[in-house]
Amino acid sequence: MKISELFNKNKTVFSLEIFPPKKTSSVDTIYDTLDQLKDIHPDFVSVTYGAGGSIVNNLTCEIASIIKNKYGIEAVAHLTCVNCTKEDVDSILDQLKQNNIENILALRGDINPEYTPKKDFKHASDLAGYISKKGGFNISGACYPECHVEAPSPEEDILNLKKKVEAGVSSLTTQLFFDNNVFYNFMENVRKAGISVPVEAGIMPVTNKKQIERMVSMCGASLPSKFVKMIQKYDGNQEALRDAGIAYAVDQIVDLISNGAEGIHLYTMNNPLVACRISEAIKNLL
Repeated sequence: MKISELFNKNKTVFSLEIFPPKKTSSVDTIYDTLDQLKDIHPDFVSVTYGAGGSIVNNLTCEIASIIKNKYGIEAVAHLTCVNCTKEDVDSILDQLKQNNIENILALRGDINPEYTPKKDFKHASDLAGYISKKGGFNISGACYPECHVEAPSPEEDILNLKKKVEAGVSSLTTQLFFDNNVFYNFMENVRKAGISVPVEAGIMPVTNKKQIERMVSMCGASLPSKFVKMIQKYDGNQEALRDAGIAYAVDQIVDLISNGAEGIHLYTMNNPLVACRISEAIKNLL
């Protein structure tokens, strides 16, 4: 099933994101995670695209295939283009087709100093347009409620987002945020710009201080005072911070669903315990 069809139903779409294990870990570790996540019954699970965006030893397709063909859950394979030629993308698309994967999240990907960027695709919209012309895939895209860190302005970021949709993207998933008002303001600007595709709100439950520092440095998410106080109060008590982070994420999700969010995308960080507790807390709201 193409995930764009999920948004036509009268319900809030609920999805999860996982990532392939690090090079130093066995791929079997992700299967242990999936065994625990399958009981959540998400509408779909997305799989990020290898560390650093390298096409070498990339496990995205393998893991997406297991999700779709073993567990019977719709899978979305992330595909970044900054380190891909058209021939690379063609090869990946063929591999996805062979494994019955029909949903792709088209991304530019982060610039990694270990790899010299290729020149075939400069932006995610270029990749989305290329895949769209090939046909056969549902294409999703990413968006930044607080503006992409490389965008010259929020207005320019919205215009670039519109280009992405015009290139063939049928739904969007936001980067993480911790202040729901940021999301609501973003959605108002998105709709004013004439972008009408469904938008899932990306939520990351914070379970340790290093995690939030790393993610904020990468995506530039702002931290509301309520969130900062939580981190400060429970810093040094890992179990308490985990529980507080789960509660904060649940509060965000309840508010989002109550205000008509079309979907909730949970960044699981491959932590099935956290994902299962959040899913249990909100299951009657979806």
